[in-house]
Amino acid sequence: MAQAARHELGEFLRSRRRQLDPPAVGLPGGGNRRTPGLRREEVALLAGVSHTWYTWLEQGRDIRPSRQVVDALARTLRLTPAEHEYVLRLAGHGSATSPGGDEMPSHLQRLLDALGASPSYVITASWSIVGWNEAYERLYPGVAAVSPAERNLLWLVFTDPAVRELLGDWDTDSRRFLTQFRAEVGPRLADPMVGDLVRRLEEVSPDFRAGWASHDVDRFSSGERRFEHPAVGTLHLEHHQLTPADASGLQLIAYTAVEGTGTADKLARLAGEPVWEHRRS
Repeated sequence: MAQAARHELGEFLRSRRRQLDPPAVGLPGGGNRRTPGLRREEVALLAGVSHTWYTWLEQGRDIRPSRQVVDALARTLRLTPAEHEYVLRLAGHGSATSPGGDEMPSHLQRLLDALGASPSYVITASWSIVGWNEAYERLYPGVAAVSPAERNLLWLVFTDPAVRELLGDWDTDSRRFLTQFRAEVGPRLADPMVGDLVRRLEEVSPDFRAGWASHDVDRFSSGERRFEHPAVGTLHLEHHQLTPADASGLQLIAYTAVEGTGTADKLARLAGEPVWEHRRS
């Protein structure tokens, strides 16, 4: 494991250990416990490893836990499926390398354009936005106005006031973005682009800083998202995320209108509006 992944694994295990209530695993609570959660020796005992070895693991030392040990720790710490998958990747039992290139293929842009009234865009492994269609530009004109260097989905969520107003429940939505981002990039925190993005967000956004310190992770799941558009009001859109087979380093995100909400008509109204003159750069 790379040093950054070892450090992240140790910090993540420590955060989950401190969140676990001792009675939940059959241990007495209260008493002389000065800190919340389980002690390291208790986790080690329940997982069937030595106290010293587990301490080294939390300290980020250069040790390589087996798949069986990671599974035992996941059971002991009551990790969710997303958290279990995350520690497996951090420990080297999954793909932790940076995916393929970030270049936006022309045929993928044609696919975006063919999606018509469905707002759609493409992000890289570090969540930089590299392509979008006119429907997305009508939903969020700022995507074309912002400089390419700052055209990153997570950066815009936490720094652009227009995005804060556009998201139907910014507190919940921004947290969801953050936990999914961490789940994807945690094993690649040594990547200069990822590390620089995290550092800049910690400097400018107290909300991001607090959320990042929690070490929470979650998987992406398709579902309904609510947007508040200044021109047409509330939009109910279903969120889909796809990986192109011939561009595995990219993700295509598409929003489709939820039936029975009037959103399709509102998107059609937006389609009749002129697109901002800012074009892709």
